[in-house]
Amino acid sequence: MKKLIATLSLSALALAGFAQENTKAVGGSGPMISLDKEVHDYGTIDQGANGTCEFKVTNTGDQPLIISNCKGSCGCTVPKCDTAPVAPGASTTITVKYDSSRVGPINKSVTITSNAVNAPTKIIRIKGEVKASASTTPTSPVRTTSPMAPAAN
Repeated sequence: MKKLIATLSLSALALAGFAQENTKAVGGSGPMISLDKEVHDYGTIDQGANGTCEFKVTNTGDQPLIISNCKGSCGCTVPKCDTAPVAPGASTTITVKYDSSRVGPINKSVTITSNAVNAPTKIIRIKGEVKASASTTPTSPVRTTSPMAPAAN
């Protein structure tokens, strides 16, 4: 009976060890990307306000993370990312500049391309609304009749 229990115990340990090694091979090794946030909400900002925000990127893997490209969804969204390798456990910052001279809703994205095994392509977003500044709002009343039109009696 003791031999049976010992054999079963050793078999269970060997199986558990194999399962743990197998998990490492599938997703536990290599560079991994992690972000402090996936969406930056500007809320409501004034036209011409500072449209810059930052996303903190951390390498949670065990090999260097290399960000090869950051691309905005349009010309009004300009990302800046460092392409130097990010060591395991270290962080870098991606800065996104939105052109806030455009009035209206903000709903843009930035695509990050890297060698991360968990997400080789990662999309982050910016959102909010730019309201017109007081200097661009018309202040004169709209004329409903022409100055040349005859007066009604």
